[in-house]
Amino acid sequence: MNWISVKEKLPEDGQRVLAFLPKNDIYLPGNTGQTRYLPVIFLRFEKDFFGEKNPKRAQFGAHFWLGEGQSNHYFGDVTHWMAVPEGPGGEVEVLRKGDF
Repeated sequence: MNWISVKEKLPEDGQRVLAFLPKNDIYLPGNTGQTRYLPVIFLRFEKDFFGEKNPKRAQFGAHFWLGEGQSNHYFGDVTHWMAVPEGPGGEVEVLRKGDF
């Protein structure tokens, strides 16, 4: 499996992917001010998340990345993505009503 540039191709709307965020420093729990560099996380791609009249669309782009236990991210935060591979027994993700 290879990383795909968001400039070359986008995931399907609602697709859960491994996302590469080259500047993803997250703050550790507590008020220590310490951070951890976490460049690869699971995110769900949302095509045209910001509507035509939403001011964030002009500033951040139409698309968005929804976090799963992590923070959400604006479209420009992610440079590359990779489809989530099948499990060892061929299991695949199935979206259920209310999953997102």
